[in-house]
Amino acid sequence: MRILIVEDEKKTAAFIQKGLTEHGFIASSVADGEEGLDVAMTEAFDALIVDVMLPKRNGWSLVQQLRAERVDTPVLFLTARDSVEDRVKGLDIGADDYLVKPFAFSELLARIRTLLRRAPVRRPERYRVADLEIDLPKWRATRCGQTLQLTPKEFLLLAHLAKFAGEVLTRENIVEHVWDIHFDPCANVLDVMMRRLRAKVDHPFEKKLVQTVRGVGYVLKAD
Repeated sequence: MRILIVEDEKKTAAFIQKGLTEHGFIASSVADGEEGLDVAMTEAFDALIVDVMLPKRNGWSLVQQLRAERVDTPVLFLTARDSVEDRVKGLDIGADDYLVKPFAFSELLARIRTLLRRAPVRRPERYRVADLEIDLPKWRATRCGQTLQLTPKEFLLLAHLAKFAGEVLTRENIVEHVWDIHFDPCANVLDVMMRRLRAKVDHPFEKKLVQTVRGVGYVLKAD
């Protein structure tokens, strides 16, 4: 997992970078908003940690520009600005979380892990499993060339299964990525959603792709 830190306080940036590296992340840092925007636009990262008060371009502007360019990398604002208005502004701009300085590294780490668990599918932007095709930018799924009429949750569920095609995903894994992290994995909402998804993805076709692994979860595969 690659993390970009956009922070002009050298000690803070070094502290975060060292801590993330020790926990298995690939972390890099830049010291101003212009460079941060350039790097975030041209390289692939799994999450960004962005200070608000930066030289050359502030964090608000940086994230606004990223979202305008349809870069949806998860963003954690890290700043000394702790008013409710600042937090609301940061979230409205497009940030995913907001942590106020001073902070405990353990909390920063927990928040980053939560962002990564909730991050939407990003790369690749298209998946193909047998005759099933999923186009994420167009929010469209087709099978044998026929467009599947999916609800937003059904589409997210199918995309998550396709991302890990051939791998058995536990109920907990699916729930964390498609619903809120605190959603009860034992509830039957997932079972109902799977039945509806199968009715659209599998039932009209000879080959069945969505399979149940009893006692574990589900898998999308072509054989």
